[in-house]
Amino acid sequence: MRDQALFDKIDLHLIRVLHTVLMERSVSRAAVRLGMHQPAVSAALKRLRDLAGDPLLVRSGAGMVPTDAGQRMLEPSARILRAAEVLFTDARGFDPQTATTTFRVAASDYLDPLFLPQLVAQIKAQAPLCHIEIHPLSADAHYHAHLAQGDIDVVIGNWGAPPEDLHMGRLFGDEVVCLVRADHPAVRRGWDAAAWLDAEHVAPTPTHPGARGVIDDHLDSLGLQRNITARCAHFGLIPAMVAQSLLVLTTGRQYCERFLGTAPLAILPPPIAFPRLMYYQLWHARTHASASAAWLRERVKSVAATLRKE
Repeated sequence: MRDQALFDKIDLHLIRVLHTVLMERSVSRAAVRLGMHQPAVSAALKRLRDLAGDPLLVRSGAGMVPTDAGQRMLEPSARILRAAEVLFTDARGFDPQTATTTFRVAASDYLDPLFLPQLVAQIKAQAPLCHIEIHPLSADAHYHAHLAQGDIDVVIGNWGAPPEDLHMGRLFGDEVVCLVRADHPAVRRGWDAAAWLDAEHVAPTPTHPGARGVIDDHLDSLGLQRNITARCAHFGLIPAMVAQSLLVLTTGRQYCERFLGTAPLAILPPPIAFPRLMYYQLWHARTHASASAAWLRERVKSVAATLRKE
């Protein structure tokens, strides 16, 4: 079959059925999610199988699993559906009161702990029909690829040198400080650079292979290395770890101050000078002109403005 002839047999509804069936791994569950009768979904799946020349979904034990071909079609079908959503939403203009857009935000919880809750609250208050997905900046994926593929709309974080191939909006800056438990020896005695470097440090798990973070990048530029004895992918849990150990967390003052009233903790200045932490939102050229994505970026900027202290 010629490519054009194959293309002419595919419509957006068929792509939606394909993606839903592959995600649900069940014709009956897909029918419920799509609001269709099960025979109609089965008929659409038969068309898809004929077009692909592959069963796409096969039985495995008590359930169903995608074939290799079906698995390869899962992400492309999701990208097509997201692109169609942006295409027609932006063609009409973005009205937050009636829009049903799904916003996808990638961020670490090393931000101010109030940031993401307030962002979600503001989006739901102003765009009640929209959906929100908060994705972590995890070690098993690179945010460049997620932005380029449309898996996420915006990434929020801090970088010493933001990537030049992405659009960037500055959110706020913050002073670098150390969070320690209230009776840490350094609270009583103070510390010099050597003592601080030798202390037991806790740091976030790198956001992607090879990533070092702004603190360690700066130390590396000075020819220094701190003694990291603990890493944690869940930044929000680190203050509780610090409160029960001799671990030292080095990060922004705004983050640390949120925890002073919740646990026996203290803030100390590091004996090594650090540049201010700068927080940004990053987005890809593919969503730069999108009305809905621009609205989301304005919400991010608005929440940052209410929280920052500089």
